[in-house]
Amino acid sequence: MQSPAQPPAHVDATRWVAVASLLALILLCLAWEMWLAPIRPGGSPVIAGIKALPLCIPLAGLLRRRMYTYRWLSLFIWFYFAEGVTRAWKAEGLLLALCLAEVALSLVLFAACAAHVRFRLKPAHDKAAG
Repeated sequence: MQSPAQPPAHVDATRWVAVASLLALILLCLAWEMWLAPIRPGGSPVIAGIKALPLCIPLAGLLRRRMYTYRWLSLFIWFYFAEGVTRAWKAEGLLLALCLAEVALSLVLFAACAAHVRFRLKPAHDKAAG
């Protein structure tokens, strides 16, 4: 039998997928703007910080299983999806690969957050339904 403090395996899996994809997106944003394809030659720490710092904020909430964090992050991540799609529109080569990676990580993070919220609310919904 499972303890109340330990979530079911499928719920915990969505948490770790969300954390991993968030960390990968943070690293992608930093590497993109600093070394791989910066806006200015030599990299731009300010742009990298502006792009990556907002992604660092929800990390603690994901690790602490805060439902509110999963909910607002599933909405916030669409800014990164939109940026990736917009920049991919006329990109080629390495820049296109970076854009597509940002889009893919955004989609994985959204799916993990949405699944996590759904799995955690299902027992309460089932109980209310009777």
